[in-house]
Amino acid sequence: MQINRRELIALMLGTPALLEGCALSSRLPPAGELFGQSASVGHRLRDGFRPRPSEGAWKDVSVVIVGGGAAGLSAAWRLKQGGLDDFQVLELEPAAGGTSRSGKCELTPYPWGAHYIPVPFATNTRLINLLDEMGIVESIAPDGSPVISEQYLCRESEERLFFQGSWIEGLYPTTGATEEDLAELAAFRKEVDRWTEWRDSQGRRAFTIPTRLASDDAAVRELDEISISQWLKDHGWTSSRLHWLVDYSCRDDYGLSAERTSAWAGLLYFAARQSGPGADHQPLITWPEGNGRVIQYLASLAGQRLKTNVAVSQISPADDGSAEVIWFNTQTNEVGGLRAKHVVFAAPQFMAPRLITGFSERTGRGASEFRYGSWLVANLHLKSRPREGSFPMSWDNVIHDSRSLGYVVATHQSGQDQGPTVLTWYYPYSDDEPRGVRDRLLRATWADLADVALTDLERAHPEIRQLTTRLDLFLWGHAMISPRLGFFTCNQRRQAVQPDGPIHFAHTDLSGIALFEEAFDHGCRAADEILELRT
Repeated sequence: MQINRRELIALMLGTPALLEGCALSSRLPPAGELFGQSASVGHRLRDGFRPRPSEGAWKDVSVVIVGGGAAGLSAAWRLKQGGLDDFQVLELEPAAGGTSRSGKCELTPYPWGAHYIPVPFATNTRLINLLDEMGIVESIAPDGSPVISEQYLCRESEERLFFQGSWIEGLYPTTGATEEDLAELAAFRKEVDRWTEWRDSQGRRAFTIPTRLASDDAAVRELDEISISQWLKDHGWTSSRLHWLVDYSCRDDYGLSAERTSAWAGLLYFAARQSGPGADHQPLITWPEGNGRVIQYLASLAGQRLKTNVAVSQISPADDGSAEVIWFNTQTNEVGGLRAKHVVFAAPQFMAPRLITGFSERTGRGASEFRYGSWLVANLHLKSRPREGSFPMSWDNVIHDSRSLGYVVATHQSGQDQGPTVLTWYYPYSDDEPRGVRDRLLRATWADLADVALTDLERAHPEIRQLTTRLDLFLWGHAMISPRLGFFTCNQRRQAVQPDGPIHFAHTDLSGIALFEEAFDHGCRAADEILELRT
């Protein structure tokens, strides 16, 4: 059943927005499009579509990389670094990058998804090497940590919050906070510091990125059994402001409410980004196009080896230890096959049983525990800035009483603080929504969803409709893995990283959290597995 405009706004933004009334379609921007992942192709594959190439359509290659997102392109980077450049990257979408994709207009590039990378710690040497290649690292400090060029660090002001009718600096709602509120915030920060300082018997941190380097001690694993919301309550912290901050952080990184996010994932958000007790979070590396800048660099290295608009329909391990990969071009319907010594499966894990012949029977593995959140991203092109009566526009701008995550400003990093700009607005579809409601939300039109984004932003910027000249939307159907209770420690996730004969796996869902660093780490690890087999 189709959902009407008023119902949609109420479902996505809540009762306050509904009471404010629903704007008329005539007040929508004059131009805009609704983009999305190639769901129709995915559904064809799900339903058993399996084309066969002719005998003359087969080619030999050392490595096929299935998926041209951050993990797949990172695997290509590492293979090339290791001296193996006989590979093909097959990407379903028209452009590589997955949720790190970006767009561009005459004014500025802008993100369609992930938009920053925290400065890595010294232990993340591979990522430091990549950033150095890109010309972002000025030098290496004595402790091994990178010194990032100032132009790539998020400039001030970094973030602000629209709270009780005005903008304030930072994300904690300080206005009107009581002594009890501030005392609980201090106690929470002290506990985060404790976990930041904590080390297991092997000297490993409880929380670090990539998570592969973190401790698996029982004290850490236990945190995966309860929600971060319950963890706060167990400490006796009831401040609505603290609970909001933690809930927002979980929705921001994971697309989950605090009640649905495991305490392990919730604490990782805060503790993994601190170098030590009392330290601020690691500075953020960002660009106008967000992590699309990294994708562009990695894609340029892959060159002609990267093929877009190509869907993989079947992967079949052979008796001789190789694999056959069948693909078809979604634009031309051309069908081809690749005989490969190795495959890097850099697609979401739920696709493995559907694409890899005999996968579940051979490995005993499934993907039932892998669940993903949907996201809506809007890019609003403004002819001028909204009027500001309080704290000025920052890079990250959050509305307190909204179910959205607010917006980032594409021109902020380039120092353009006046005139036209592009705002990138993020909305995670709640994991709390019943399946029927979610399906209705995902069937909404451009006009419906554009109205939602504008209605949300009107709370802070009443003139936003008059200022918006174009509004484009991107609907991510399976955007991010969801770190629900028990997922990080479940056997299904732990086993999923193991190769299936010549097939090696690389994706953020293998970590349980959808961060660029995790995608990069898994891509490099899968490539290392292949390189080691070839020595």
